[in-house]
Amino acid sequence: MELRYWVVLTFLGAIWGSAFIFIKVAAPEFGAIGLVQARLTIASLVFIPILLRKKYLVLLKPAWKHSLVLAITNNAIPFSLFSYGSFGADSNILAILNATTAFNTMIIALLWLGEKVTLKQVFGLVLGFIGVIILVNPESSSTSIISALLCLIGAACYSFSTVFIQKYSEKTDKMVLIGWSIVFSCFIMIPLTLLNLPPQIPSTNALLSAMWLGSISTGLAFFGYVYLIEKIGAVKTSTVAYFLPVFGIIWGAVFLNEVITGGIILGCATILIGVFFATSNKRNNISGEIHAN
Repeated sequence: MELRYWVVLTFLGAIWGSAFIFIKVAAPEFGAIGLVQARLTIASLVFIPILLRKKYLVLLKPAWKHSLVLAITNNAIPFSLFSYGSFGADSNILAILNATTAFNTMIIALLWLGEKVTLKQVFGLVLGFIGVIILVNPESSSTSIISALLCLIGAACYSFSTVFIQKYSEKTDKMVLIGWSIVFSCFIMIPLTLLNLPPQIPSTNALLSAMWLGSISTGLAFFGYVYLIEKIGAVKTSTVAYFLPVFGIIWGAVFLNEVITGGIILGCATILIGVFFATSNKRNNISGEIHAN
């Protein structure tokens, strides 16, 4: 793979890995639902000027139903779950648990699409499960079980979305599909947001964090993602899975003074090795897909 693609891949991992520290900063003041609404609203403002161009607008009709499904399963639900999960886990744990998307995708693809699974992939799945146990072990971690479960369910939603795209929307323009899913999810969240308004205006730090999440992590990063898929394919692009936890740990330590314990290093390494084995089957084109907050 050419150097320029590695640069974009690393840049994408750094941006997505940073999302979790901003969730950690903003969620307590916005509330989990309020933060999701804010980031989706900002991201929608990024996408709408592009989506309303004629060449994309004419592609909406065959894609809107699939976009609506993804609005729920790829945005509204997982964004909310990771936001709630941030109340009981450090940002680095959120980033690491997000990497379990690869395992979930493999299982869903097996059950739904009949994708073949090798013993190597099963070994990777088991390793990943062990890594999760290490991370959330009450004796060596401050992460609550509830927060860990919320993040794991959120990652499973991303996995479902990946398989859904593979099954129903493979030939759909990805800009239209994902872009409108963000806009739709923005409107879907409004009723819940009205019932969960923050008690006071968030601080400057929280507002800036929401701006970053909406414009950069949910906006700009997507364009890099589409670029890489078009240039090197989805399978190679999925190697961003290895960058997310690493950057999540680095950013959490640098900006939030989160402690990097031996358990975090061991759990992260175990999960990443598991991801490597679980996504190493070249015949399986989707088991390695990864999403990010």
